[in-house]
Amino acid sequence: MKQSEINFKITLDENNLPEKIDWSATEGAEKSSSKAVMIALWDAKENNTLRIDLWTKDMMVDEMKQFYHQCLLSMADTFDRATGEAETAKEMRGFANHFAEKLELIVKKQP
Repeated sequence: MKQSEINFKITLDENNLPEKIDWSATEGAEKSSSKAVMIALWDAKENNTLRIDLWTKDMMVDEMKQFYHQCLLSMADTFDRATGEAETAKEMRGFANHFAEKLELIVKKQP
């Protein structure tokens, strides 16, 4: 059986706030740095989602807004592939676009 690993190394400051997020994967990805990471894990025993959300002190608010918008779109794509619920995924993308309009990440489409 083949195995793969994804590793995160979080450098913390004296107040335990993330200063640096480094990650690497055994499947060919070179070691890289990031300003933010969101990890969601399904706990089948508890029927609940476990989450790890970290961001560094130098992650700007505008970057965080973009990050969330792109995560929402990515979740819609994954939901569509995993469930085949294309219509619901379309609604999720619509919300993501509404979110982006509210944050002025994209220009609101005129009717």
